[in-house]
Amino acid sequence: MPKIKPDSESSLKGKKVAVVAAKWNSFVTDEMLEGAVSALKAKGIEEDDIISMRCPGSFELPLASKYCIDHLKADAVVAIGAVIRGGTPHFDYVCDAVTRGITDLNMKSGVPVAFGVLTTDTVEQATERAGMEKGNKGAEAALSAIEMLLLKEAMKHEGS
Repeated sequence: MPKIKPDSESSLKGKKVAVVAAKWNSFVTDEMLEGAVSALKAKGIEEDDIISMRCPGSFELPLASKYCIDHLKADAVVAIGAVIRGGTPHFDYVCDAVTRGITDLNMKSGVPVAFGVLTTDTVEQATERAGMEKGNKGAEAALSAIEMLLLKEAMKHEGS
């Protein structure tokens, strides 16, 4: 059975990647956005091919990501948000909606949409995961988007 091996980063030339970050909890998402853009550049995505934008909150990430796919023709999207538990069930509804929305968008569009949404119990947990102390989860999501984009490209070539 043939083994599909993603091409190197050289096959990323000209690929457009959108990074959509929620404005809500921007003290966390700002760091994650910076980490994502830095990771994309480090993997060879040209600055002109990185589109970064903001949406109101994590709940809006699936639709904002869809806009990037439909209108900007993004080859991949990195969705960044931070949902921090409060004293009401709102946390559960937002986490469920954004997870379901991004999952559905991946399956329906076929475009990699990386899940860079923190779902934490405390502000401290969120800030740790947005900085370098426990790894920047925005950067990790960007790397995941790149890996999926490379896998998709490898499968295109395998089938031809």
